[in-house]
Amino acid sequence: MAVIESRPKIRIGVFIPTDCQLLDMACVDIFGTMSYEYLTIVKDLVPGPLMNLAPSVEISYISVVQPGELIRLTSSASVACTHHFSDPKMQPGMLDIVFVPGPDPAVDYSNLKDALDWLTAHAAHPGTDILSVCTGAYLCGAAGVFNGKKASGPRGVQGDLEKKFPDVKWVGGEFRWVKDGNIWSSGGSSELPFLLSLRLPFETFRAVEGRLLGG
Repeated sequence: MAVIESRPKIRIGVFIPTDCQLLDMACVDIFGTMSYEYLTIVKDLVPGPLMNLAPSVEISYISVVQPGELIRLTSSASVACTHHFSDPKMQPGMLDIVFVPGPDPAVDYSNLKDALDWLTAHAAHPGTDILSVCTGAYLCGAAGVFNGKKASGPRGVQGDLEKKFPDVKWVGGEFRWVKDGNIWSSGGSSELPFLLSLRLPFETFRAVEGRLLGG
């Protein structure tokens, strides 16, 4: 069995400046289970050639708090921050995917300009894909990431999104997910997180791996 000497590494930053819906983070685990590191754990269940094709995956949890501090999720859950957004290792060009799970849609981002600018800078980098899930549309909208682009958000708040972010071509009433350039967005209520999370990671991985391998 041939062994890949130089394994592609996909670097993922989960951006949670305030809080997020626990179920919206389902994508993160799917990314992780598609990694070489995970497949080696379940190697008896996976064909060797398939495992050898898997990329290495590095996942960071990025916020406005310091590393080690907890980021609040719903259902009394939390996740430890691994990097402050200002960390040099988390700057544009250092991540392949920035994953934005859904926060409370009522969050006021007026005091988070630097964090929003960080997200905008990553979106402007041609080698980085932005993946917004559910109410992550509010965070991406506030950062201007969607301006001039097609974007999908939860159907129940389409009117609110259109009112707050008029420079975005909202298509969530018609499409459950959409890709415009390097911006991927999905919509849906918390009852449908797995429907949203299963398709997007595979499509995003395909795009990122193709870029890393020059395909």
